[in-house]
Amino acid sequence: MRSRNNNKTANRTTNKPSAFQNPIFNITSIAILAGVLILGIGIGIAFSSSTTLSSSNVATREFIDTKAPNPELCVQYGASAMVMDTRLFVTLNPFKVYVAQPSMRPGCVLRTSNWAILEQKKLVTSDQVRECKNRLNSFAYAGDLNGQNPDISCIYENEDAKNYFINQPGSVAPTQETERF
Repeated sequence: MRSRNNNKTANRTTNKPSAFQNPIFNITSIAILAGVLILGIGIGIAFSSSTTLSSSNVATREFIDTKAPNPELCVQYGASAMVMDTRLFVTLNPFKVYVAQPSMRPGCVLRTSNWAILEQKKLVTSDQVRECKNRLNSFAYAGDLNGQNPDISCIYENEDAKNYFINQPGSVAPTQETERF
């Protein structure tokens, strides 16, 4: 009798496959999955590094930062921006509105704490600074500050402007507060 019980116990232990004998988890399939993962990462890096950035393809904030006038000064004391100049023509009889072709160029918005840079370079007067500050506005410019005629404007932040690419209906993430200019 003992031999029968021992044979049953022996059969149970030898018939039970181990984790390494299971065809789903064998070493070959693990090596293939690791190779596919590494290949996928390599292809992803190749695609992201081969992105061409040109004037017709503005894809990143870093690209805009490098094209801003006085890029080091702009990034340190403000934020790079895209400046769009356009003209509107309104006729009253008949009432019509016409829009000229807009022009785009790089620019920079300065934080209010850094306006002294413009005053030191004698690009704005203390009266202009006081007037702009009274209206709770900020200064922005297009063109090189060290050049002949940089285009400096007193601008205001539009509180109604929303980024509809980020704030999608039903999104879970809260809106992020940005640095106040």
